[in-house]
Amino acid sequence: MEMRYQISTGKTSIFSYLSVTFILLLINVLAFIIFTILIYANVIPIDFIAIKPANIFAGKYLWTFITSMFMHAGFFHLFVNMLSLLFVGSFVEKILGKKRYLYFYLISGILACLFFVLSSLILASDMNTFAVGASGALFGIIGLLVVLTPNLPVYVMFIPIPIKMKYAAPGMLVVLWLISVAGNVPIGNTAHLGGLLAGLIYGTYLRNKYKRKTKYISRHFS
Repeated sequence: MEMRYQISTGKTSIFSYLSVTFILLLINVLAFIIFTILIYANVIPIDFIAIKPANIFAGKYLWTFITSMFMHAGFFHLFVNMLSLLFVGSFVEKILGKKRYLYFYLISGILACLFFVLSSLILASDMNTFAVGASGALFGIIGLLVVLTPNLPVYVMFIPIPIKMKYAAPGMLVVLWLISVAGNVPIGNTAHLGGLLAGLIYGTYLRNKYKRKTKYISRHFS
């Protein structure tokens, strides 16, 4: 099935037999455990792991563009993101191919962090706010699916009724924003938006470059 709708294929190797989604999931879980132990044991400060606009603009801890993608604020945060990665990530991995999917995932996460940092400056928000999680990269995947499979029915936030992807994506952004405002919950809404925009842009690029394949994908998964 994978070979029928995959956009790109590569030479057979050990990498071709491994699930990138599973590897990313494993790295996220291990990183969460290791980083949590190191932080609570006062071995390293949270600034070493989480991205903070004040640090970035000061030219410090630039590697947090990467490490923040693999750290989560708690077990529930990790669980929800990994559950989402397992379902939507596995699906997109089959569409893009392993290497393209891995690059896209990482770039989406980095761009989401960059959007978070820049929006802190533009919106004059708190520069000392930390952000962690795979949500930016996940919203990149979601944005891609909005373009490639807009009518794909998905289940969102334990709602028992399937919703088309083109409605589910903006709906999730709005709901998360309302939760953060009403409940004063620290949710990285700008990072989510940045990831979604990255996915929309890349999805549009693929749709224009691979018109026949993306048209087939859209029709097959609707």
